[in-house]
Amino acid sequence: MAEDQRIARIFGVLFLITFITSIAALALFQSVLDDPAGYISGGGKDNQIYLGAFLDFLLILANVGTAVVLYPIARRQNELLAIGYVAARVIECVFIAGGIIFVLGVVSLRHDSPNAADLAVSLAALKDWTFLLGPGLVVPFGNGLILGYLMYSSGLVPRWMPWLGLIGGPLLLIGNVGVLFDLWDQTGAVNILVIPEFLWELFLGIYAAVWGFRRDAPILSAGPR
Repeated sequence: MAEDQRIARIFGVLFLITFITSIAALALFQSVLDDPAGYISGGGKDNQIYLGAFLDFLLILANVGTAVVLYPIARRQNELLAIGYVAARVIECVFIAGGIIFVLGVVSLRHDSPNAADLAVSLAALKDWTFLLGPGLVVPFGNGLILGYLMYSSGLVPRWMPWLGLIGGPLLLIGNVGVLFDLWDQTGAVNILVIPEFLWELFLGIYAAVWGFRRDAPILSAGPR
């Protein structure tokens, strides 16, 4: 039981790290994403982008870490879904890594080809696509549906909490599929659909980091198998 609670708190801390790094990195990348042509023409701050890239790299480590440390406990409930969660996190991180490369490509253009405005715009657009396909389409399945179901069925957290993921995951998926098929923009009212998933991941991280998992959860009292 003590080992399970230690795992729970590591899981929670890693989840909170994913929040901090993802939000901070996105904010640091805005100068490239909003005006890539202007960035390479001389108005960019490279160290800011490097810091964002480093934070995204930490995000990758924390993302995979959440799935890996949870696996020994989650597999007691459903081994197939536990493996599925690991796979979802890895796939998400592949897209995040691609996004890092595209952003750093814009920085390279600033030094080597400051007149390549069209290429800079294309690289920034590719970064946007990686965000839509990775965090936008994979996360609703991984963190929303798979992790939400595992947490609900296992009773590791209060039962009301996973419903935010089980509802928020499909809502986020609908919103981003609409963006993919150009039914609406990624900005504006559609961002409301992000709120349940955002709260689910935030509450889960805080709860696990501070309180661990519920000690009366059947899969904790049963122990490893």
